[in-house]
Amino acid sequence: MTDVEIAQQHKMQPIHEIAKLLGLSEHEYEAYGHYKAKINKQPSGKKGKLILVTAINPTPAGEGKTTITIGLTDALRCMGKKAVVALREPSLGPVFGVKGGAAGGGYSQVVPMEDINLHFTGDFHAITSANNLLAALIDNHIYQGNSLNIDPKRVLWRRVIDMNDRQLRHIISGLGKPVDGVSRADGFDITVASEVMAIFCLAKDLNDLKERLGNILVAYTYDKKPVYAKELQAQGAMAALLKDAIKPNLVQTLGGTPAIIHGGPFANIAHGCNSVIATDLALSLGDYVVTEAGFGADLGAEKFCDIKCRLSGNKPDVAVVVATVRALKYNGGVERAKLNEENVEALKKGLPNLLKHVKNLKEVFGLPVVVAINRFVADTDDELAVIQNAGKEHGFEVALAEVWAKGGLGGVPVAEKVLAAIEHSSANFQYAYDLNLSIEEKIRTIARRVYGARDVQFTTEALEDIRSFTELGYSHLPICMAKTQYSLSDNAKLLGCPEGFDITVRGLTLSAGAGFVVALCGNMMKMPGLPKEPAANKIDIDENGVISGLF
Repeated sequence: MTDVEIAQQHKMQPIHEIAKLLGLSEHEYEAYGHYKAKINKQPSGKKGKLILVTAINPTPAGEGKTTITIGLTDALRCMGKKAVVALREPSLGPVFGVKGGAAGGGYSQVVPMEDINLHFTGDFHAITSANNLLAALIDNHIYQGNSLNIDPKRVLWRRVIDMNDRQLRHIISGLGKPVDGVSRADGFDITVASEVMAIFCLAKDLNDLKERLGNILVAYTYDKKPVYAKELQAQGAMAALLKDAIKPNLVQTLGGTPAIIHGGPFANIAHGCNSVIATDLALSLGDYVVTEAGFGADLGAEKFCDIKCRLSGNKPDVAVVVATVRALKYNGGVERAKLNEENVEALKKGLPNLLKHVKNLKEVFGLPVVVAINRFVADTDDELAVIQNAGKEHGFEVALAEVWAKGGLGGVPVAEKVLAAIEHSSANFQYAYDLNLSIEEKIRTIARRVYGARDVQFTTEALEDIRSFTELGYSHLPICMAKTQYSLSDNAKLLGCPEGFDITVRGLTLSAGAGFVVALCGNMMKMPGLPKEPAANKIDIDENGVISGLF
């Protein structure tokens, strides 16, 4: 059966039963139908153990990070632990594009799967509306007399849409008659790359959200002075649009485990973590919280530690790195069509990618590490032994996960290793860099320590951006690296663990409201495009409202 068929055949528990598992009273959540709810409760001072799930660099072979995250949480519940999973919401762009959704797979899913992968509770629509309200206010201000002296050619704020649409990357807006606005270069980003999404996920509460929205840098004046959203008095209305969206969403796994799903920035072009509010709430409601960071550990886990943990005060107690035999063989040079064939030598060639991520988590961030091998039926004992022997040699635990086929029971071996790591390992959590370093040095530190780069090359435009942000007083902010997820380098074709490469930073953007500086590496862009054969072509719905083709 497909993932959607498995989810559709599952009998879900009413959401009030899931709320009871968390000790929520009927006044502390708002039901959205029978199987979804918004949580009203504020986080308490209680803090459970935080388990971070990350992965090797993603490949077309698939790694199953979300599937392992959900299965591990179900496994902890099977072992009698009060566990909660905290995830990001899927973006419609990948759902209708090529990557797919973010609800897990097989018997390790969050449900209602169709709702979660589509409109869910409307959070992304609210974020899109808040973003585009600010864009409309900027252009209206210019049209209505421009008392702030905004230079239309220096408007930084772009519109967004939650869809992959390359046609909207670069446009001219305001064409037509004089009453139709001021003509200027414009463009769209995907909603998950918006600073509003970043703020939404990093804000501690509604007041913090509103303050951060007001601090968004939206443009420069003709004499190159910065203009912020609060000067347009935009933050109040934007926050009003987000008043319901900011409440975390409660659903369930196929195993009946509470799942808090909220926020959804990509890790290749944003910080890639679910909301601070949701994580804090989960930590106050559960003894063990399993969360994930987007893409590979070089992106999601680095940003989780260096951005989210800095701003929230949380820190993980253990890191789980997800890998597959298939993906490691792909890193070792095997074609996708031949990944089901045993190839120990190729596996050994691809293994350094896993070892680099493990080393970073242990030595750079000071975390105990468990490697979860998402097992496929074609994996051979000899291939699995290569990874297990590497664990013994390099000092990390390895466990096989079969959660896709077996649900929580298939994740018990991983859960046992994770609990042992929390109990017996000495976590010495630390950040990859000091905030007092210059912007250039922080970027170099990430590139060298985390990616293994030789150096960083800054374009003239990037150096000018650094100079400008430093003069504005933002050199103390953490860095959000926007680079390809497929490689430790900024070249998607350099697989495994490349050496001797340079990272090229072609420009930087300031997310003053979110609280970080974005470094654009290689050819990364904030609006993806659809593939030649989009997943949307296979999705359908029948006369009874049953969706098919959704993975």
